[in-house]
Amino acid sequence: MKSVAVIGASTDRSKFGNKAVRAYVQQGFTVWPVNPKEPVVEGLPAFASIADVPERPNLVSVYLPPPVVLKVLPAIAAKGCDELWLNPGTESPEVLAEAER
Repeated sequence: MKSVAVIGASTDRSKFGNKAVRAYVQQGFTVWPVNPKEPVVEGLPAFASIADVPERPNLVSVYLPPPVVLKVLPAIAAKGCDELWLNPGTESPEVLAEAER
């Protein structure tokens, strides 16, 4: 079964970080919401950091502004994943350069 860590998962159902969690669950993924301020997102336990996710995810999907993405990329790299998705609004030239490293 595929797994995904959604970084920037939200409890606000109008935000893409929440819509992504629901869509991945519906598609049968094991979903790990990552949000340092929320203990639960859509009934799933949320993790403060990608480092706290219990397993290496197949996919990491990011919903954060570029300055914050730059701060979490090292933790994503340390955890590892098969695919990294930088969703619209998360990318900048600096983020893309760092993600390619």
